[in-house]
Amino acid sequence: MATLHSHCFRMVPCSPPARIPSPLHRFCLQEYPQDQVRKKLLRFHCRSSSDNNEEYLLDAPVSIGDGFSFSGGKYSDEPSPADEWFKKGKFVKAHPVSGTGEKAKDPIFGLTMGGSSQASSDLFRWFSVESGSAENSPIVLLHGLPSQAYSYRKILPILEKNYHAIAVDWLGFGFSDKPQPRYGFDYTLDEYVASLESLINALTDKKVTLVVQGYFSPIAIKYASNHQEKLNGLILLNPPLTIKHANLPSSLSVLSNFLLGEIFCQDPLRASDKTLLSCGPYQIKEDVAMVYRRPYLTSGSAGFALNAISKAMKKQLKGYVEDTRALLMDNNWSVQTTVCWGQRDRWLSFDGVEDFCKESKHRLVELPMTGHHVQEDSGEELGQLIAGIVGKRSSIS
Repeated sequence: MATLHSHCFRMVPCSPPARIPSPLHRFCLQEYPQDQVRKKLLRFHCRSSSDNNEEYLLDAPVSIGDGFSFSGGKYSDEPSPADEWFKKGKFVKAHPVSGTGEKAKDPIFGLTMGGSSQASSDLFRWFSVESGSAENSPIVLLHGLPSQAYSYRKILPILEKNYHAIAVDWLGFGFSDKPQPRYGFDYTLDEYVASLESLINALTDKKVTLVVQGYFSPIAIKYASNHQEKLNGLILLNPPLTIKHANLPSSLSVLSNFLLGEIFCQDPLRASDKTLLSCGPYQIKEDVAMVYRRPYLTSGSAGFALNAISKAMKKQLKGYVEDTRALLMDNNWSVQTTVCWGQRDRWLSFDGVEDFCKESKHRLVELPMTGHHVQEDSGEELGQLIAGIVGKRSSIS
């Protein structure tokens, strides 16, 4: 067996594979005999694997196809699931931009950031996908942390038959605006409550049914407590309801850490794949994974936003969970509320959930084969369940 002292190596560029015109730097090891070590200890050569740097898209628009290399470069011209999803949606402008209007700057170097990190000039843009007639009763579908409106893709076709279903990306997620923190939006839970009010007002003037998943549930509950007259009902998917739920799981908590969290939030696999797979039995397919990775691959703004909301959740979640319990137990709570619970949730324990629902007199529906992201594990089943819940309420009213 050769020892480490018998040879020396240098790194030289390898020939790039076909159809990858991004500036990924590739290297191979070239051996040198021991007698040449003194003259050539280590040579480091670096060049772009593309002769045409115009094809490299550091901060690509959403219209660019099929996903991106992990350096941000475009690697295919073919349509992707992310493109197809984007084509189905539109932007809804809602909630005024706060702050001085100063251009967002990089928190490390102080350089002016790209357009995707800048706030809109007047109102924030929310990406939404609508299905069904606008004449029907509206159902607004709000995803959890960290996810996208895309998670409701299997549910929209089921609800469109009798309802006006609207799936929305929260600010900081999916295709919605992702302003740099401290430049128009700080991603605090209080700001999300206020922005949700603006969004609902912009979407419809009718009474709505809210469906909200996971850690964004307390935000919707806080909104609902101030606007009960605007709601037909509230459906909560694996919400944090007990004191034990007030602490973020490790795979989310690490995203709020100093430096390490900032690094992890810029990693598409950690920010999307790892979090989606760590909370239940869900197995993500590559074409689906590329949709969830897309925001983190095209710009750093998604990572900055995720880091900010993770910090806010870690700081404010306990108080919001306490408020959630108090509001749902209050005798003045008049919104018909249903809790749907995936029993295989690895983030939120079922202990205490059944007792809370009994005490607060809210309906509990248990889903034994699903995890935290119920809509991903059993989309069709959940769609039928939501349609049944809303339909039953409509017939009663």
